[in-house]
Amino acid sequence: MQNWLLPEYVEDILPIEALHIEVMRRQIIDLLLVHGYQQVIPPLLEYLESLLSGSGSDMDLNMFKVIDQLSGRMMGLRADMTPQVARIDAHLLNSEGITRLCYANSVLHTVPSGVTQTREPLQVGAELYGHSGLESDLEIQRIMLQCLSVAGVSKVHLDLGHVAVFRGLIKGASISRELEAELFAVLQAKDVSTLKELCIKLQRNTRDALMLLPQLYGDRNILIDAVKQLPDYPEIRIALNELSIVEEELKPNVDKIAFDLADLRGYHYHTGMVFAAYADGCSNAIALGGRYDEIGKAFGRARPATGFSMDIRELSRLMKPQTYPSGIRAPFQKKNKELENIIEKLRSSGQIVVMDLPGQENESMDCDRQLIFHNGQWIIEEI
Repeated sequence: MQNWLLPEYVEDILPIEALHIEVMRRQIIDLLLVHGYQQVIPPLLEYLESLLSGSGSDMDLNMFKVIDQLSGRMMGLRADMTPQVARIDAHLLNSEGITRLCYANSVLHTVPSGVTQTREPLQVGAELYGHSGLESDLEIQRIMLQCLSVAGVSKVHLDLGHVAVFRGLIKGASISRELEAELFAVLQAKDVSTLKELCIKLQRNTRDALMLLPQLYGDRNILIDAVKQLPDYPEIRIALNELSIVEEELKPNVDKIAFDLADLRGYHYHTGMVFAAYADGCSNAIALGGRYDEIGKAFGRARPATGFSMDIRELSRLMKPQTYPSGIRAPFQKKNKELENIIEKLRSSGQIVVMDLPGQENESMDCDRQLIFHNGQWIIEEI
C-alpha cells in the first residue's frame, strides 16, 4: 500500500471545488446571520456521553471513538453537530428567550450514508430554541429553502412528515416498547409483509392504521385520506392539521410538496414535523430537518427546538463547478510603491493578482491578464 492513499470515502478537495464550497458556505452563513442566527463553532471531539445525548444516540454506530490520553475517558469525533449546539444553548448561553444559532463545519462518519457521499460531510445548519409553535417550524423551513436558493438550487421537492402520527397510534393502542421498536424498524424499511405479521395480534383499527401508513405518500390528497381512515386521536388530528397549514404556506416557494406519513427518520429524537428537500440529479436528500423538543433534556434543560442541516460538499457536487477564476499577473519589482498600491487596490476590489517571483517570471498559473508599464502608466492587458 502506498503511503499517500486515503481511506475509502475520504478525499481531498481540490482548488476549483474548494473555492466553490467556500463561496457557498459564506453566502449561506451570511444569509443566516442577517436573519438573526448567531454562528457557533463547537469542538471536533468531546466526551462520548455528550455527543450521544439527545439526537446523538442515533449516531452511535456512525461515530469514530478514541480514548483521551489525559483523562482515560472515551471521546467521540462528532457525527452530527445538533447535540453540540443543544449543549451550547443549554449550558453556555442559558437564555430564557428564543435563541437562534447556526454552524458550518466538518463532521465525521464511520460509513457514508450513500454510494456517492463522503465520510466527512461539511455540515451547515441552523437551530431555533425556545419556541414551540408552528411559526418557528415555518421560519426554519423557509430559511432552509432560501439557503438552497443562494447555493444555486432552483427547483426543490419537499417531503413533509410528522412523527406524532406514528406516536399517536402507539400511544392509543398501548403498544409495548419492544413491539414499538420492531414496528419502527419495518416501517423505516417499508417492509409491508413483516409489518403485517407484527400487526396480527393488534386490534383491528390499530392494525389497519399501521398497515395504511406505508401507503400514505403523495400529494395533499394523502392528508384527506389520513383524516378519513386513521383513528381520531388528538395527536394525529393536530399533526395532520399542521402538515396542511405548512403545505399551504410553503406552496409558493417550492416546485413540489409531498407527504410521507411513514417517514420516521430520527424518530428517537424528533417530536413533531420532519422534512427533507430533494433536487434533480441527486437521489439523496440535500437538506434535512425537523422538530426535536426534548433534545436539551439530556443536558438538564429541555427546550422547544427545531432546525435543519445540509452537506454543502454534496451540494457542490450537484452544482458541478467548472473553472477556477483567472487572475492578473504582476511583475516582481522591489520597492515600487506605485505598483504595490495598484496591486493592493485590485485585490481590495476582489481581483486575483499573482506576483512573479525572481527567476520565475511569466510562469504564474491561471492568469489571463497581466500588469505592464506602458507610456508612463500601469495598465492591464490580456495575455
